Amino acid sequence: MDLVGEAQSSERQPPVDVGGVEVESAGTWLVVGVGFLTLALAFSIRAALGLMMPTWEQELGWSRSTVSGAMSMALIVMAVLAPFAGRLVDRQGPRATLVFGMVTLAIGCFCIAAAESSGFLFFAFGILSAIGFGLVGMHVISTAVGQRAQKNKGLAVGIASSGSTGGQFLIVPLIAVLLTASSWRWAFIWLGVACLVVTVLVIWRLPSRKPDHDAERTSGKSQTSLLQDTLFICRKPAFHALFWSFFLCGYTTTGVIETHFLPYAAFCGFAAIPSATAYGLLSAVNLGGMILAGWLSDRVNRPLLLGSIYLLRGLSFVVLVNIGADIEVLFLFAAFFGLVDYSTVPVTASLIASHIGIRVMGLAFGLISAGHQVGGALGAYLGGYLFDLYARYEWVWWSSLWLAVLAGLMVFLLRDKVPAPEPAPTG
Repeated sequence: MDLVGEAQSSERQPPVDVGGVEVESAGTWLVVGVGFLTLALAFSIRAALGLMMPTWEQELGWSRSTVSGAMSMALIVMAVLAPFAGRLVDRQGPRATLVFGMVTLAIGCFCIAAAESSGFLFFAFGILSAIGFGLVGMHVISTAVGQRAQKNKGLAVGIASSGSTGGQFLIVPLIAVLLTASSWRWAFIWLGVACLVVTVLVIWRLPSRKPDHDAERTSGKSQTSLLQDTLFICRKPAFHALFWSFFLCGYTTTGVIETHFLPYAAFCGFAAIPSATAYGLLSAVNLGGMILAGWLSDRVNRPLLLGSIYLLRGLSFVVLVNIGADIEVLFLFAAFFGLVDYSTVPVTASLIASHIGIRVMGLAFGLISAGHQVGGALGAYLGGYLFDLYARYEWVWWSSLWLAVLAGLMVFLLRDKVPAPEPAPTG
């Protein structure tokens, strides 16, 4: 049997009992590992935009609102694509989705390396790379893992999705070194090559189809249309609480921190390598925060856990406002925010699986992720616009504080009790 065939067989294996404790099959952990790697690379490419912003401002004369606009455009494209990527994983599994996404990302990186005008940057990053980001998204990986994990689902999702930040504590500082030692163009060329290498790994090791569960065969899934499933999801009160809180989550993470933390650090007088190292620390702590949140989501009241994460995130912006020129406070914020950054993802994924259902988890998480990207686009653009207008970031940080608190209050309205499963829509 070939390696892909072995992976397909292993994904159908039930959890294994080891010393009285059930552990996931090898196929599940294979998806977790590949998901971690793809997210690590994709999110590092996104973070590189903020790292390049001051360089592009000096070398090419692109304003921060222009570069922020490219990020906003990318987030809008990702928002439009997210439900369809989730639907594809629901129906076909993750391999085809990730292969197309990684190849598109590689092409996007090569095009960014050749960019001479802001218009071409919008095409290369705001469209090409955005398609790759949308297909290599946390909702895609979370759904792929959720389809396979039977025990410790939250922990498995937490480990896989932690690749979104875990790889960055090595990759982003490496990009900064390339930027200092060579040029930003070579940095993007090497990122494109890395995407192609990971694509080979996805083709070689990832199962080619989704698991065939008995519950799915009896659910009438094949008889439902995209519109029917979308209406089914939108009738769930839990969907609206998770959608709007994740919208605000996008503003306070992807929007203002992923796009503007490194430019803000440069504005405060910190050099590129210390700033990137602080971002790497944020990412490293984020890895632990996501795994911890995933582990806790299997054991504690999930709405209370998720709401508390949002409230703590709001408090972290108080530290950010008071960084000044103190490198120790910069690293303090990085550690604090890292703990509560993407730790919302495994808890949100767990609530989607239980309150909306595994059958439509990809589509539901795709819709919710679309809200996250729209919120992120708003934060990214406003950050650049307000800086160009007032030459300061304080208004952006204070708005993020109160929006994070509002997101936490929304989540507290949910109950942790798992609703009784509902039949799939018919007709």
